[in-house]
Amino acid sequence: MRVLVIEDDCEAARYMVKGLAESGHLADHAADGVDGLAMAGGGQYDVLVVDRMLPRLDGLSLVAAFRADGGDTPVLFLSALGQVDDRVKGLKAGGDDYLVKPYAFAELLARIEALARRRNPAQAETRFRVGDLELDLLARQVNRAGRRIELQPREFQLLEYLIRHAGQVVTRTMLLENVWDYHFDPQTSVIDVHISRLRAKIDKGFDRPLLHTVRGAGYSLRDAD
Repeated sequence: MRVLVIEDDCEAARYMVKGLAESGHLADHAADGVDGLAMAGGGQYDVLVVDRMLPRLDGLSLVAAFRADGGDTPVLFLSALGQVDDRVKGLKAGGDDYLVKPYAFAELLARIEALARRRNPAQAETRFRVGDLELDLLARQVNRAGRRIELQPREFQLLEYLIRHAGQVVTRTMLLENVWDYHFDPQTSVIDVHISRLRAKIDKGFDRPLLHTVRGAGYSLRDAD
């Protein structure tokens, strides 16, 4: 995957480019809106990561101009402006997703990869496996070590999201937005309750845990301690 990072904060840009490279992706950097628009129009990128507050040409204007010229590359806005109106303006300008600073790199990477998949969909997977845990989307069944596990619909949704991101750290924000479709923090223990129920069903009674809590970051489904 090839990503264009349009960000005037060079230290932040280096952090993103380095993280993307370590994750096996290629990344280019533009430090202002004018250069970013030129590179976006001339390069074959899978995703654009665009800061809203850019010199010479702001992020909203950049994306609007890119779309007006026929550009269809998915755009992820990054901004310290996190109010609902700010997000709406970003989406209306042609953005596909919006992430508020500060952010966890794991979430940034997951969102970038999701946008790339959306643009270049591979044949949809219907069966997933982590260790001896199996999830079958078509049959709506979950098994571990050959034992059938009964899940409630929301628990199944939660496990599906975790297993699609197996090995990655999934943040609470990612779960709220993608499992519950909340784009705000409801200030409830809904995630903790469902994680606890899911963990009791897929881990209790088995020889090793698969659902791990990553302190201060979120959760990870992986076949490791």
